[in-house]
Amino acid sequence: MATTTSAAAHTALASVTLEVADPDAARRFYEAFGVDAYIRLRASEAHSTGFRGFTLALTVSGPATVDGFVAAAVDAGAAVLKPAAKSLWGYGGVVQAPDGTIWKIATSARKDTGPATREIDEVVLLLGVADVKATKQFYVGRGLTVAKSFGGKYAEFAPGQAGPVKLALYKRSALAKDLGVPADGTGSHHIVLGSTADGFTDPDGFVWEAAAPPAPTAS
Repeated sequence: MATTTSAAAHTALASVTLEVADPDAARRFYEAFGVDAYIRLRASEAHSTGFRGFTLALTVSGPATVDGFVAAAVDAGAAVLKPAAKSLWGYGGVVQAPDGTIWKIATSARKDTGPATREIDEVVLLLGVADVKATKQFYVGRGLTVAKSFGGKYAEFAPGQAGPVKLALYKRSALAKDLGVPADGTGSHHIVLGSTADGFTDPDGFVWEAAAPPAPTAS
C-alpha cells in the first residue's frame, strides 16, 4: 500500500477506550488493578461472546510484581485464564476483567532481583489479525513506524508521544492460543482506538476515532 502525505499519514495511537456495560464498576476494577491511567471507559450495550480479538499486556520488572498485579486483579473480581508460571520467555499469567477484557501480565525475568513493586514498564495493545503482513502494511500506510517484525507472526510499532500504550499485531489464532481461549467470538470488539489524525476502520474491523482532547482539570 502506498504511503501518502495526507493527514492519514500521521496517525499515532493516542488512547485506548474500552466499551463496557457498566463504566462505574469497570472504573472501580481498573483502579484496584492499577491500570486506570492507561485506558478510558465508555458505556456500550453491544453484545459479544468469546474472544474479542485483542488483549492488553503489561510488562513488569519481575515475577513478584507479576504476582502482585494478578492478585490485585483477582481480588477486584477478575478470573484467571492462565495462572502465573515460568516459561521459556520468562514468567507471566493471564486474567480476564469482569467487563470481558483480557489482560496478560508478564516479565522476561525468571527470578526476582528486588522486591515487588506496582510499577508498569510497558503497556502493549495486541490486536489479533487475520494477516499480520497485510495489516502491518495498512498501518505503515497510515504513518506508523515498524519497530519489530517477525514475518507473518508478529509486528510491533514504535510508540508515539500521544499515548502511553504501544500497538502490536499478532495472528488472531496464535494470540487466542497464547491467552488460553478459543479464537472464535462474536459481536463488538469492545475497543475504540484514539487516532491523532482522522478516524478509520482497519482491515480486521478495529475502529479508530479522532482522539478527543483531554478533559479540562478543575481549578
